[in-house]
Amino acid sequence: MKKWLPWIIAAIALGLLGGGIWRGLRTQQERKEALALAEQAKAQAVYQLAVSDVVTISQQLLPLTLPISGTVQAVNTATIKARVAGELQQLSLREGDNVQAGQVIARVDGTESTARLAQARQQADAARAQRDIQQRQYDNNRALVDQGFISATALQASQSQLQSAQSNYQAALSAADVLKKTLNDTVLRSPIAGQVAKKWVSNGEKVGPDAPVLDVVDLRQLELIVQLSPADSLQVQVGQHAQMQVDGSLQTVQAQVARINPAANSASRSVTIYLRIKNGSADDSANNLLAASAQPLRSGLYLQGRLALGSVQALAIPLSAVRTDKPEPYVQLMMPQGDRYVVRHQTVSLGERILRDGVTWVVITQGLAAQQQVLSGQVGQLREGSLVGLATKAL
Repeated sequence: MKKWLPWIIAAIALGLLGGGIWRGLRTQQERKEALALAEQAKAQAVYQLAVSDVVTISQQLLPLTLPISGTVQAVNTATIKARVAGELQQLSLREGDNVQAGQVIARVDGTESTARLAQARQQADAARAQRDIQQRQYDNNRALVDQGFISATALQASQSQLQSAQSNYQAALSAADVLKKTLNDTVLRSPIAGQVAKKWVSNGEKVGPDAPVLDVVDLRQLELIVQLSPADSLQVQVGQHAQMQVDGSLQTVQAQVARINPAANSASRSVTIYLRIKNGSADDSANNLLAASAQPLRSGLYLQGRLALGSVQALAIPLSAVRTDKPEPYVQLMMPQGDRYVVRHQTVSLGERILRDGVTWVVITQGLAAQQQVLSGQVGQLREGSLVGLATKAL
């Protein structure tokens, strides 16, 4: 009896192990069947959508724009330079100060120029006196010739001396005029009304001819300098409008194409266009000058925005409705099936992206037709073949 006991125990163990394996396989099969039923139920579930979740494809009138960027530059600028050498005096202006056209902004020490002008004027007075002496001598000699006391040759010599004295006098006057201009050049004036943009030197410094003293800019007339590629430049015409923004700011600036450079840059082949920006009044009065100085735009600021080129009629949808989680872009197309719709993933070919009223639209070149309906981007991804119902049909 004891010999059969191990075999009985082994048989019982094998039976229990087989039963456990069978129950495990049964449980796994039941789970698979449950998952399959859940997937089938999910596939047959009808997603109820609102009208706002559907986009009806149609021809859209979209604005054509060109992204541009550039630097603001004042139309009227002036660099005031010294015209004579000397010590700079009476320069009290600083960056940001307003100046008027013709205003004296500084002087160069004119002591030497004043002395030279006085000397030249004295020399001119002496030459005039010598001329007067020769004039009287000539008049007397002419009277003596008429009376026969002296010869005609003596009169000609007297006339030559008079002409020489007159020439010396005119030369002395010209020399005095030159020195007068040199003295006037010691006074530096602003040729335009505007604001001081840069101060190059300070009082007491020695300056030479053509040494820069101040830069003055007129902020009331600004223009935007933009570099374009050859292809983009072909689309630009004088008179087109652009909406720009200061880099890092939400404030918009209106600009208009004023000029187009007729020649491309020889190195980069880029074409320069100039957009006019109105920045204050063109009146030269002090009040308007101060008002212009309060404008936010300054010379040298960087602007970026879009240039309006026109409009185009094209089949387009919001870019948010296009999905890119597959190798090729696609949309979730709604195919009618009775009173419901079936979702189909339709591959599309995309064209130009255009911003209109804060929404980015994309032109559809292939894959869709007018009046078809697709799910908007806010719905999210649905499985292909999913059933969709609408509370009210989309128009």
